[in-house]
Amino acid sequence: MATLLYRLGRGSMRRRRLVAAIWLVVLVGLGLAAATLRGPIADNFTMPGTESQRALDLLAEQFPAASGATGTIAVRAPADGALASPQGQAVVKELTQEAATLPGVVGAVDPFQVGAVSPDGRYALVQVQFATGADEVTDAQRDAYEKVGERAEAQGWEVAPGGEVLSSVPEVGSTEVIGVAVAAIVLVVTFGSLVAAGMTMLNALIGVGVGMAGLFAISSVVDLSSTAPILALMLGLAVGIDYSLFITSRYRQNLMEGLPPDEAVGRAVGTAGSAVVFAGATVVIALAGLAVVNIPFLTVMGLAAAGTVTVAVLVAITLQPALLGFAGRRVLPRKLRSTVGDAAAGDRAGDAADAGTPPAEDRSGFGFRWARLVTRFRVPVILVGLIGLGLLALPAPDMRLALPDAGTAPVGSAARESNDVITEGFGPGFTGRLAVVVAGDTPQATSAAIPQVTALIQRTENVLAVAPPQLSPDGRTALLGVVPKTGPTDEATETLVNDVRAEVGGFPDVDVLLTGATAIGIDVSEKLSDALPVYLLLVVGLSVLLLMLVFRSLLVPVKAALGFLLTVAATFGITVAVFQQGHLADLVGLDTPGPLVSFLPILLIGILFGLAMDYEVFLVSRMREDFVHGDTAQQATINGMGHGARVVTAAALIMISVFGGFVFLDDPVIKSMGFALAIGVAIDAFVVRMTIVPAVMSLLGKRAWWLPRWLDKILPNVDIEGEGLRAHLDEKSPAHP
Repeated sequence: MATLLYRLGRGSMRRRRLVAAIWLVVLVGLGLAAATLRGPIADNFTMPGTESQRALDLLAEQFPAASGATGTIAVRAPADGALASPQGQAVVKELTQEAATLPGVVGAVDPFQVGAVSPDGRYALVQVQFATGADEVTDAQRDAYEKVGERAEAQGWEVAPGGEVLSSVPEVGSTEVIGVAVAAIVLVVTFGSLVAAGMTMLNALIGVGVGMAGLFAISSVVDLSSTAPILALMLGLAVGIDYSLFITSRYRQNLMEGLPPDEAVGRAVGTAGSAVVFAGATVVIALAGLAVVNIPFLTVMGLAAAGTVTVAVLVAITLQPALLGFAGRRVLPRKLRSTVGDAAAGDRAGDAADAGTPPAEDRSGFGFRWARLVTRFRVPVILVGLIGLGLLALPAPDMRLALPDAGTAPVGSAARESNDVITEGFGPGFTGRLAVVVAGDTPQATSAAIPQVTALIQRTENVLAVAPPQLSPDGRTALLGVVPKTGPTDEATETLVNDVRAEVGGFPDVDVLLTGATAIGIDVSEKLSDALPVYLLLVVGLSVLLLMLVFRSLLVPVKAALGFLLTVAATFGITVAVFQQGHLADLVGLDTPGPLVSFLPILLIGILFGLAMDYEVFLVSRMREDFVHGDTAQQATINGMGHGARVVTAAALIMISVFGGFVFLDDPVIKSMGFALAIGVAIDAFVVRMTIVPAVMSLLGKRAWWLPRWLDKILPNVDIEGEGLRAHLDEKSPAHP
């Protein structure tokens, strides 16, 4: 692999104008395709095979009028009892009629007809039925719905439209630019050169642009969830900057060793580029592996993010060498450019054997000092690290998962205001009503089953009320509304869903199915919780296998996998403590703590796996390289940390900055994703990879590199460290006599 990438890097640099032109054409072409072919973005948290999804499919087939999006307009009168007065009733009736005539609405239900009025006569709920699903409701229809009741508000009434029809796509705004700005500052400090920092950032932004444009270009044929582009942008930025950083850093190092630019680029892509390809492949495999969970929206999220990571890798190993060719030695700090250039020129002219020889290596840097400290006190370091991460992981077992609901929406949003008014006037159960579908072969069978089903549901614990049935035009399908006493993400509501299904299951001659946004959320969360251990085992097994190929060792992969588990456990613990339990929630701008979004843990495992292997390979490959070339295991560990600490620190800070920028978004789902990824990278890079790993490697000594002979023979040699490349270059360039 290293030899192939070496040739690719040199070829890209020599034909840099062609390479840059090709990527520019790709970017413009995909940009135009995205502008013309972009489709809608939705929040379809569907899951084939579950009862809630079967019920929705049945409604769409037999009762389409009830399968569209629903809205709930919460009304609060100026005073108690106002709804009992003729004036109050007139206000509500006018509001209902206004809602019924909105574009896209097929009907609105008068709260006085169905008893949707609070006992104190101050609150009322107007149910609104749209003709299409929430994803097909246009912006104009949604805007008109949000403005309903302006005349009532002018009279001192509060009108708060809400419901699933208001589900909105989170927008990426100026707050994420903060993360990119911090990443740019880190690059400038790391390289000491505006050219190197700017070129690295430009390369990453081009990769993100290509990836996102391609994603939106196919959105007309693929259903994208609202979080898929955000995740793709988040990962594309982070890994794009990091991968470009690794290659630029190695290129600069090669220049300072006296190599001409084309050779420096070739070797940088052959060595650091090999680590980039491997790291990118692990992220892609882990994200694509989300498809095994068999949940469509999660599969799309994983594949979308995997696509942007793939583009980031391709850009890093092709466009980055081309840009380095344009920059030449200007990627070095100004004070080093002339020195390096003179040394390289002297070497080519043969004026002195030592003209291109790099100066003696400086081992007084922080990386070397930290490595000596960690390896000297390796046992205490390991114990402190394990205990500390164990304490951080303590809240993890209390983790609860759910899909987002209006109760955790940002304060001040329309969905949150409606939710708060409903909860205040009727209780939390009205914000997460359930729907029971009764479908028979004949109208008689359905009519006969309705009273029995209603009676069984009413006697179920935690049921507040069962609404009268709505019948389809042919009378074969009925829809019953069920109001729990508790909110949609409450554990008691989850128990209620299971109890109702147990009570009404197995009816003869009719199908009785429970659905609704709350039931769908519970089904998705349960399936994801069941899939989490399997996916974790798959990822850990994959990490052991891949690292065994890279390092040709048994203990190093096991150590890396255990470190990954420590990272995941501690990250889960901190995220639960902040977003679920509410500790320090104000620091991240979280209005209301609640359960974590159900797909966060499995998504976090997939992403952190790839990033953890990235840092593992970058640090430990240098340790193995020096050990193979004669250093003691102890010195090889110190060398690996000394050479890699600066770059890994910069890479981690960049990722933390990019992910952390998404914490400033109002959307709690995106906020929690950005926070968990930023914390996970910080823990894995600074605590696990740069502290515990060198301590463990020092403790294991040369035993860390043991591999049975029979296994060594059957494992393919992927040559991440570039040993084959060095042999190839030695054959091409024999030593001077």
